[in-house]
Amino acid sequence: MTKLLPIGVENFEDFSRQNYYYIDKTMFIAELLYNRGKVNLFTRPRRFGKTLMMSMLRTFFEIGRDQSMFDGLNIFQEKELCDKYMGQFPVISITMKSIDGDNYQEAIDALRAIIGTEAMRFQFLEESNILTENEKKRFRALINVNAKGKFTMEEDIILTSLKVLSDLLSKYYNQQVIILIDEYDVPLDKAFQNDYYDKMVRLIRNLFGNVLKTNDNLYFAVITGCLRISKESIFTGLNNLNVMTVTDEYFNDGFGFTDNEVKELLAYYSQKEMLEVIKDWYDGYQFGNVSIYCPWDVIKYIQALKKNRNAIPENYWANTSGNDMIRRFIAKADQTTRDEIEQLIAGKSICKEVKQELTYKELDDSIENLWSVLLMTGYLTISERISAKDYRLKIPNAEIMDLFITQVKDWFKETSRADLSRIETFCMAFPNGDVALIREMLHDYLWNSISVRDTAVRMNMKENFYHGMVLGLLQSQSDWLIQSNAELGEGYSDISICIPGKIGVVIELKYVEDGNLEKGCDDALAQIETRKYAAGLQHKGMKKIIKYGIAFCEKECMVVKS
Repeated sequence: MTKLLPIGVENFEDFSRQNYYYIDKTMFIAELLYNRGKVNLFTRPRRFGKTLMMSMLRTFFEIGRDQSMFDGLNIFQEKELCDKYMGQFPVISITMKSIDGDNYQEAIDALRAIIGTEAMRFQFLEESNILTENEKKRFRALINVNAKGKFTMEEDIILTSLKVLSDLLSKYYNQQVIILIDEYDVPLDKAFQNDYYDKMVRLIRNLFGNVLKTNDNLYFAVITGCLRISKESIFTGLNNLNVMTVTDEYFNDGFGFTDNEVKELLAYYSQKEMLEVIKDWYDGYQFGNVSIYCPWDVIKYIQALKKNRNAIPENYWANTSGNDMIRRFIAKADQTTRDEIEQLIAGKSICKEVKQELTYKELDDSIENLWSVLLMTGYLTISERISAKDYRLKIPNAEIMDLFITQVKDWFKETSRADLSRIETFCMAFPNGDVALIREMLHDYLWNSISVRDTAVRMNMKENFYHGMVLGLLQSQSDWLIQSNAELGEGYSDISICIPGKIGVVIELKYVEDGNLEKGCDDALAQIETRKYAAGLQHKGMKKIIKYGIAFCEKECMVVKS
């Protein structure tokens, strides 16, 4: 029976129980045991398998788990490690990814529920002959619920909750505890967005400090997140923090898929011929010295291919994230930064100092800080390490390239439409036949915007960019009938417009690699004639037809009418 594609599967045990295809990452356990610190922080972009990795660690280390889940997997090669560590520890495991309250009270309620639910896994502590009555009272404070079923622990109890739980489990089992905390920075991100950041920082700092600092009952801890939040804000006084980011050489193939893993996955589902397409769209993340694919995107595209072998790659990243980071970054960009974004969209790299530690409050202090955040969140990747802090950064693949271009178009639409009188002047130049004014204003818009250029970006992506820019400006006219890529005459025109007064406008756009704008305009007009776009507008009742050929190259343009 063919194994199921693991779409959104984050529970390690489901792979065995429900026959999902599993890409074997179990040697991460051995690497962790050989290279661990007391507290280990792994930062990777979202959608790269951190939660599944944490589930695997819990299944491996926790007392009472079904160890047959690891039968036949690579970790069994490490027999000595398995004998010593497998199923030998009490494990406390929480994920903070759902702490997304609009205010502090909602956030702390969510945290209270997460910790309370985890504590309830250990209700056998209430019946233990090993714990004292006072210790049992401390445990009950963690799991008490009200008549509505909500956990009732006070905030001061929350701050010590993980420490109390580790103490009780350690005493019960006579064994130190392993603690797993997934997506630790999500509540900080939400708090920053909703103006209760300082309160949340204090809460998380005290929660972590109590359980991770000078805790004799802690064997080791693993924490995952997207960003490395500065030690001063969260990990104060925690001198035993072992941090592994996307720039480090260790653990670099533990998150995401390697090239060989993708080849095996494609072969299993009879899609080997799609490797280059998948590599182009979803590979390119440089973690240490290994090139990594985004696993969510690879799996989603294979799902599409199983249904339709001619399925076109999609931007699954955009479909699973709000991508506010890019929007905020582009909105803050000055002319120098916009030029750097153009270089990235052109497939080039730029040299930047990467700050490994930031507080959320520092994100908007400087545009330079946001470069580091774009790297850590997966919107950029490393093409070369220049020094201890300086790196050459680039866009990793076609998916993120598409995302950048889409966000640039949206930003341009928002900023250009802010000047209503200017955009009105631009639009009216088309029915008025004012070629010089159209060209002049397009040139100004291009200069103040971010353009798409050079051979690294596909021709159709470039033309789509300029097409979207012109279309976005024209669509401000609510009483114009504007159609994009609509069937007209004997083909599909880029833009056609029906204007009150029975004026028809047809626009064909061209991007010219060689800079020959005049030829680009001539080719555009020739296409309008050959495919009889004007006749299509006449059939719609337009009495006056104006035809425009517009050619672009980087920030230059030319406009011709007939």
